[in-house]
Amino acid sequence: MAPRLTDIARELYSVPLPEFVSARNARAAGTSDPELAAQIRTLKKPSVAAWIVNVFAQERAPQLEEALQLAGELREAQEDLDARALAQLGRDRRALTNRLAEAAAELAETRGERVTASTRGAVQQTIAAAFFDPAAAAAVASGRLLRELEPSGDYEGDPDALVGGGPPQASEVAAAPRDEVKARRERREAERALRAAEQSRERAVRDAASADRSLRAATLRVEELDRRERELGAELVAVRRDATRARASLEEAQAEQESRARAVDDAEEAVAHARRGVEDRPAD
Repeated sequence: MAPRLTDIARELYSVPLPEFVSARNARAAGTSDPELAAQIRTLKKPSVAAWIVNVFAQERAPQLEEALQLAGELREAQEDLDARALAQLGRDRRALTNRLAEAAAELAETRGERVTASTRGAVQQTIAAAFFDPAAAAAVASGRLLRELEPSGDYEGDPDALVGGGPPQASEVAAAPRDEVKARRERREAERALRAAEQSRERAVRDAASADRSLRAATLRVEELDRRERELGAELVAVRRDATRARASLEEAQAEQESRARAVDDAEEAVAHARRGVEDRPAD
């Protein structure tokens, strides 16, 4: 079976961007059908953001399809939602867009492409456009996107300007059976419950670790104070012992001083008595 232009375009739109022109021309030169070869030569080189989305759409097709199917369900369901639910829906949609855009950028970087902040933003806006507009969703899912998209754009009128190799088919974003929709919804609810439980566990683990650190610090403080108390107790005993000895030495010194003072008084009295004896005797 001869390859179709759409299949050839998908292949070319996922080759490294610097190689696109040479790969396109080589493929056209190797095609025996002149009409198909001419069509191949008309394929335009995609922008960097479109190329990143194409690579992601081809290599991560199940992940992208699930997200686009979910986006379609949300578009249908949002008419019945209240303001609070719509606000939550918007937050969920933005979070999903961010995750997909980040995954697409990381995939492109593994293929050697340098992804700037502005390119990441263009990829994110393109995926957001696919969430809001069915035609944009078909273009993104085709893997043949030519340029980045805007969420506020209207892409129903000129599909050839969006993709190369022929207009995208809406069937490229298949509708999921209702039981699959319910299963995915239940799975998302279970995943949210799991994330909430994991977050609670992480908080509990952090709180327990903090309590352990506080306990260790308090234990070390008590041990240090106990050690200091023992040291001061031993020092107090030694001081009391030295004070007792000092008081005893003081008493001994006082007794010695009093004894010596009495001896001095006795000596003074003996001197006075002897002097009187001398004075009472006549001189020779």
